[in-house]
Amino acid sequence: MIRYEGRETQVLVNLLRPKTTVSAHCDLPCGVYDPAQARIEAESVKAIIEKYAANEDPAFRARAIQIKEQRSELVKEHLWVLWTDYFKPPHFEKYPQLHQLFNEATKLAGASGTKGSLDVKVAEDLLSKIAEIDKIFWETKQA
Repeated sequence: MIRYEGRETQVLVNLLRPKTTVSAHCDLPCGVYDPAQARIEAESVKAIIEKYAANEDPAFRARAIQIKEQRSELVKEHLWVLWTDYFKPPHFEKYPQLHQLFNEATKLAGASGTKGSLDVKVAEDLLSKIAEIDKIFWETKQA
C-alpha cells in the first residue's frame, strides 16, 4: 500500500466496503423453523449423559462433558430462535403457557440444567418440555 498522508486507510476502507447492502427480518429463511432441531440436540445430550455414566475413562468423560455442554447451548439457541422469531403475540395469547414453557426449557438446557448436570432425568425433563413446544408449534402451523 502506498502511504500518502494517511490516505492508505481510506483506500483500504473503500476497497473493503460492501458493494451491496442486504437485510433480513429473521435468523432463518422464512418457513424453516422447526423444534426438531432443539429435540435432536437434546437427544444427543441425553445420550452423552448415558455414555458418560457407562464409561470410566477420564479422557472420554472430559470430552463427553465438553460436547454435552456445546449441545446444551445449541438447544438453547434453537429454542430462542423459535421463541423470539417464530412465535408472535397471537400465539402467546392463544397459548398463555408458552412463555413459561420456553423459560423452563431454556433453563433445563442451561447451567442449572443439562449444561451443568449429568443427571439423565434433567435431560428427560428437557425433552418433555421440547415435546410440549413441538405440539404447540405444529398446532400453530396448521392454523
